[in-house]
Amino acid sequence: MGGDESGAVARQIVDANRYMVLATADETGRPWATPVWFANSGYTEFFWVSSPDVTHSRNIAVRPQVGIVVFNSQVPIGSGQGVYMAAVAERVPEAEIERGIDVFSRRSLANGGEAWTPADLQEPAGLRLYRATVSDHWILAKDGRPDHRIEADLTGSP
Repeated sequence: MGGDESGAVARQIVDANRYMVLATADETGRPWATPVWFANSGYTEFFWVSSPDVTHSRNIAVRPQVGIVVFNSQVPIGSGQGVYMAAVAERVPEAEIERGIDVFSRRSLANGGEAWTPADLQEPAGLRLYRATVSDHWILAKDGRPDHRIEADLTGSP
C-alpha cells in the first residue's frame, strides 16, 4: 500500500468516526487513555472540549506529547483498521478560540449536536477547548506481519 492509498484509507477513517482515543501521560509517565468526541480542521488539527480538571487535561498541562487513535469499533474481528497519530496537545489560547470553536461547532451541528460559541468556554462554564497538532499519521499494513505500521500521507486531496 503506497502513501497515496494509505492516506486515502486514513482520511476515510477519520471522516467516518466521531471519537478518538487520546493517550496522555502525567509528569511521572503514568499513562491514561480516554475517548473524546472530536472535530478536525484538515487532518493535522483536532479539537475537543474538556474540563481542565479531568485527568487527560491535567496530563496535557504537564506533558503535551500525546498519541491519538481513530477507529471504528463496530467492524468484524480481523477487519478493523485505525489511524495512529503522534501529536502535541494544548488548551487553545484565547486569541484562537473563535476559529477553533467554529470548527468544533460546525461538526457538532453536522452530527445532530448543539452549536458552540466562545461564551460556552468562559467562566462559570467548566469546559475549555483543546487542540492536538498532529506531526505523524500511520495505519497498519494488512500484510500479515504484526504491528507493521506504514506512514499515511494525509496531505493529498480527500
